[in-house]
Amino acid sequence: MAEIIAQELNEQEEDTQKSKYLTFNIGNETYAIEIRYVTEIIGIQPITEVPEVPEYIKGIINLRGKIIPVMDVRLRFKKPFLEYAERTCVIVIDVEEISIGLIVDSVAEVITIPDSDVVMPPEVSKGSSRFIKGIGKTGKEVKLILDCNTLLTENDIEDIAGINS
Repeated sequence: MAEIIAQELNEQEEDTQKSKYLTFNIGNETYAIEIRYVTEIIGIQPITEVPEVPEYIKGIINLRGKIIPVMDVRLRFKKPFLEYAERTCVIVIDVEEISIGLIVDSVAEVITIPDSDVVMPPEVSKGSSRFIKGIGKTGKEVKLILDCNTLLTENDIEDIAGINS
């Protein structure tokens, strides 16, 4: 009986997270990630650099005793580095049982985008939309929905797993 109740609660929790996205800004562009990946949002913290990782992996932070690698999303998208400011945030997400912090210019809000308002990104050029899972239409605006599973390559995951262990 307890298993059935736990399963129903889990399904209800998934339903409340369905179609919900956390939006954030990189420059003038607004991106969204599924809220189910997000564990917390924190301010920028001291980052310890780690040698021999890609430039966009800025290093690691100590979050209440847990070591978390952090990635500068701006650099991951091949945009110029921008000094961290008061609004710079770290969005901590869990992907494939790995926690990682995403450094973004600012966090905007949590919004609901029904599945019917999400379309596939157009194929502009090979690889140009590999990080984009879909495009959410919200009023007159569009939000680029990131695919959290493609933000990291297999090599990144191996490097990060080494940091976490």
